[in-house]
This record gives sequence, C-alpha cells and structure tokens, in this order.
Amino acid sequence: MDASLLSLLMFAALFLALGLGFHISFSLLGIAFGFAYFLWGGMGMNTVVLAIWGMMNNFPLIAIPLFIFMAMMLEKSDLVGDIYDCFYKWSGALRGGLAVATVLVGAMIGAVSGVVAAGVIGLGVIARPQMERFGYNQGVNLGSILAGGTLGQIIPPSLVMIVYSAVTGQSVGKLFAAGVAAGLLLVVLFSLYILIRSLLQKDFCPPLPVEERAGWGEKIASLRALILPGFLVVATVGSILSGLATPTEGAGVGAFGAVLFSVVTGRFKLHILKASLFETLKVSSMIAWMIGGATAFSSVFAAIGGNKVIVNIAMNMPGGEWGVLVVAIAFIFFLGMFLETMAIIMLAAPILSPIIVQFGFDPLWWAIIFMTLLQSAYITPPFGVALFYLKGVTPPHIQLTDIYRASLPFIALQVLAVGLIIFFPALGLWLPRML
Repeated sequence: MDASLLSLLMFAALFLALGLGFHISFSLLGIAFGFAYFLWGGMGMNTVVLAIWGMMNNFPLIAIPLFIFMAMMLEKSDLVGDIYDCFYKWSGALRGGLAVATVLVGAMIGAVSGVVAAGVIGLGVIARPQMERFGYNQGVNLGSILAGGTLGQIIPPSLVMIVYSAVTGQSVGKLFAAGVAAGLLLVVLFSLYILIRSLLQKDFCPPLPVEERAGWGEKIASLRALILPGFLVVATVGSILSGLATPTEGAGVGAFGAVLFSVVTGRFKLHILKASLFETLKVSSMIAWMIGGATAFSSVFAAIGGNKVIVNIAMNMPGGEWGVLVVAIAFIFFLGMFLETMAIIMLAAPILSPIIVQFGFDPLWWAIIFMTLLQSAYITPPFGVALFYLKGVTPPHIQLTDIYRASLPFIALQVLAVGLIIFFPALGLWLPRML
C-alpha cells in the first residue's frame, strides 16, 4: 500500500479515536499495534516493542518523577502562599501591581517546581480572591493567573523540555538556558500589557488603598520568603545550566531540597510525604503511558515511510523554508487546542523538528519556538488544561466561558513572543550563547 495513503490512514484513525473519547496514550498505542500487525504480522510487533524499550532506557527521563515529586512537596508546603505574600506587599501600591505580582510569582514557582498545575491552582486559590477583593477586572484577574501559572512549562526545570530533549537529542542544558530567556521575555510582555492597560483604564486594576499597603518593615521582612526558594533554584537549575550536574542529578538535588524546605519551615508531615509520593506515581505513570504510546506511533509511522512523505510535502510547499516554518507553527498551535503538551511533543517533534533543521534553521532556535507554542497550548480554548485547572478552584459564578475570554489577550502576547523570537533570535538565545 502507498506510504502516503498509510500515513493519512494512521492520522485519520488517531483523530477518530480521540473524537470517540479514547485517551491519547491508548489511542496511540492501539493504532501503532494495529497497523504493525496488519502490515507485518506478528513480527511487526517487534518494531513497536523495541521502540518503547529504547525510550525506556533514555536516562534523562528519570528526572521527570524527581521534578514532579519536588513540585508536589513544595505545593503542599504552601510555597505559593509564601512567595505571593512577599510580592503582594511590594507591588500593592502600583496600578496592576497584584496582577504583575501574580505573573512574577508564577515565574518563581515555575523556576522552583516546573509543574504547571502547581502554579495555576496555587495562584487560583491565593491570588484570585485578593485581586477580586480590590476591584481588579475579572479578565486580567483570571488571565494573569493563567499566564503566570503556566510559565513553569517554559522556565526550567521544565518537564516538557526534558521530554523534547529525549525525542530530538537536543541538549537539556541549552534548552533550559533558552527557556530562561524566553520565559523572561514572556514575563516582560505580560507585565507591560497589565501596566499599560492599567494606566490607560483607571478602573481596570486600581492600586491598593493606603491603609492596605505594607510598610517598609513588612516589605523587608517578607523577603525572607524568597531565601529558601532562591537557594533551591540555584541548586537545581543553576547546577544544570553551569554544567556541574546533569538534569537527573539536578532533579535529585531538587527533590531532596523540597523535603528539606518542608522540614525547615516546620511543615513536614508524613501524610504530606505520602500524598506527594502518590501524586508523583500517578502523574509519572500518565506521562510514561503517553511517551510509550507516542513512541510506538512514531516508530510505525516512520517504518511505513510517513516521515519521507512529510519531507516531500514540505519540499514542494510554496514559500520555501519560511512557508514550512509558518505551517509548522500553525500546526503545533492547532494541536495545542485539543491535545496535551506531552502528546504534541511526541507526535510533532519527531516529524517537524528534523524538517525544520533540514531547511537550515538553528535547532535550538526552533526548539524554543516549539516550547513557547506549547506554553500557549496550556491556555488555548477549548481544551487547554490550565483552563480546567483554574475552573476547578474558582467559585460557581465564574463560568468556563469567562476563563476562555480571559485567556485571549495573553494568547495574543504569546503569539507576539513567538514572532519576536523569529525575527530577533537573540531574544531567545542570548543566555545559551553566553553560557
């Protein structure tokens, strides 16, 4: 059977399975095994099994459960509350200050934990009521939580970067460094949007009343909340960026540091440790199933010549390399509306990344564009997972459609960030080049 037809049938079967409500991991596995058996019989199953076995032996993936455990321990140790209290006291007098503080706290949580759920849920519980109390516009209230809470996807330690590295062979250290640069760009764009709009619309994000503002003594004292998380960031991300530790070793240090943080702050409890371990097992198992399913699907797709079909289509596309780049970006953005980020990486990265590199683009530059697009996938309607995280911790009067609308300006800012990185590559690559 023709490779083009087989490739089309595989993707058609995948979207049919997803449309029928099957989980992405089991859809990928089922289609891979089904096509392998149909095309090559019992021996064809070896293609799938060996591909999964090869991925299981990818050493950097060990960092995933360690970083997840680190995030779970910190979340249950009320790290979000400590950091938000500090930023809240320093930014309250500024128009839009609480929304900017929410973005900054999200970036800090991302740098410590690397797990999106911790940022979005924590900020939804702590920051949203405060902004609502002081009359902040509901759109910027919810939007700043979505934007800030999902920065953990792109600011290291980022789980999706580790998976992307395993799939494409890109250096985790370079990805982390580029993630810091791109994450700071997003923080600046989000903050400028909030501050400028607050300046133009006086009732958009009013400053705190004078009697509610913290004095200098409180502000200075609140900085103590940043000391331990700062050490944790240096010990994990800093050691990886500097080359002193591999991502797995850095993750091990981070996991130990998270336990130490809970002990030092007097919040360590056996039930917290048990709950963190259980949550780590659940999330790690889900990610493992997704990686296994996507690896199986990709191996069969490559074996039937699907990659060659995609390359031939790309080579004959109008607009040359820039046309291919635009289509690739649009394809990832479209997938982000419906699929989880891990599934997008496992589906798109093995196919698109080699093509982009073949056209002469810098692989690290493309990787950070890919990561920035994935960051927007978390908040893109209708199925961005962060939208549902936030809905789960908001009161009944806030509808899912309200959260959808709140996400739109920040999605536009993320698209702007992608455009800036395309036309000014140094915005995403200055840190890895320095290192």
